[in-house]
Amino acid sequence: MLNMASQLKEVCLKVNGEEYHVSIEPRMLLSDVLRDVLRLTGTHVGCEHGICGACTILIDGRPMRSCLMLGIQAQGMEILTVEGLAKEGEPLHPIQEAFWENHGLQCGFCTPGFIMTILHFLEENPSPTRDEIKEGIAGNLCRCTGYQTIVDSVEHAAEIMRKERTVQS
Repeated sequence: MLNMASQLKEVCLKVNGEEYHVSIEPRMLLSDVLRDVLRLTGTHVGCEHGICGACTILIDGRPMRSCLMLGIQAQGMEILTVEGLAKEGEPLHPIQEAFWENHGLQCGFCTPGFIMTILHFLEENPSPTRDEIKEGIAGNLCRCTGYQTIVDSVEHAAEIMRKERTVQS
């Protein structure tokens, strides 16, 4: 019988600006590494097939379904999860604030994946139309909201973020 400890692989991950050294099974999904090893449970797992988008995170600035990637594949990559958007005691990120103010969430299960998708989307398109927003979030599924309040939230977040950019300039 093989010793399970000998099968573990050492991986260095940079998550939300912090470096982690973990020993994981080679076939462990990145979503499971984040949730079960690092205890960052904001990344939700819905379908485990990359369809629902609940596990979306940013890897090197690009949205990725963490249920479709092995933890060892993330070696040396920059990972951002929803926990990295607003540290404890800091104000909410504009997207989180907009979701709160516009009731863009109901049960909240899909919300972290939407927020991470929208973060990248608004970096690419800071002044989207409603149709562009609908296209931008098309890869994320929500069973509660009917999407209207999510689209409203994205519009509001874009407005907040544009104002913040103007103030910073």
